[in-house]
Amino acid sequence: MTSKLLQKITAQREGGKILASILQEIKAQAVAGTTGLELDALARDLCKQHSVEATYLKEAKSFGYAICISKDDVLIHGVPNDEPLQNGEKISFDMTINHRGWCVDSAFTMIVGGRGSAALKHLIEATEQSFYHGIKGVKAGSRVGEISSRIEQFLCSKKLGVIKDYIGHGIGRSMHETPEVPNFGSAKSGAVLKAGQTICVEPMVSLGGIKTKIDKADGWSVLVADGSLCAHYEHTVLILGDSVEILTAWQ
Repeated sequence: MTSKLLQKITAQREGGKILASILQEIKAQAVAGTTGLELDALARDLCKQHSVEATYLKEAKSFGYAICISKDDVLIHGVPNDEPLQNGEKISFDMTINHRGWCVDSAFTMIVGGRGSAALKHLIEATEQSFYHGIKGVKAGSRVGEISSRIEQFLCSKKLGVIKDYIGHGIGRSMHETPEVPNFGSAKSGAVLKAGQTICVEPMVSLGGIKTKIDKADGWSVLVADGSLCAHYEHTVLILGDSVEILTAWQ
């Protein structure tokens, strides 16, 4: 392993732990009555405390916030606002940070207050499970499609819609890099993964249709076109020789 690669892996490992701790704190504070703007302010404060940069503020300056907060039928890129969270509401958080020049990215979906419909709980649990199902057995030399096909097959077995308009990605100096990491497709498709490479695996799932649209009101929020509830789960994953390491895993 070269010194440059070791520096990258060390920085992303450290950054992954920091991002996990930030998201854990945000989850703890995501209670009824709290607003998205308050949670965004918390995310910024936590970045300062850990001496990391919120990548959305650096690479997507027109977005203007440190974290994406997506409610109900908003799949990704939800814009924080001053509307109080409500119990039973589905909410997703997606955040990328830059630590010592290297990015890590993670997302999760939850129900405010913990109580929701059986269908919503099924959606959130299956979305998370599909991530772990997707990376099982992946190693250097695997094709991206092995992840993609596992995720798709698992979610289809759960009778859920696999979003195809948005996909996972490589990550490094920038938030979005090659290779593309779809949540669907043939096991024999996609780039061959290499030891030391980092990718973001992020299933995006709907209770109904899979078509999406961008909210014209803010120009950022990606909605499920038929208004269905949706979920998003993501971790930054390091490819090792014969396995993978989840860099943003919660402790």
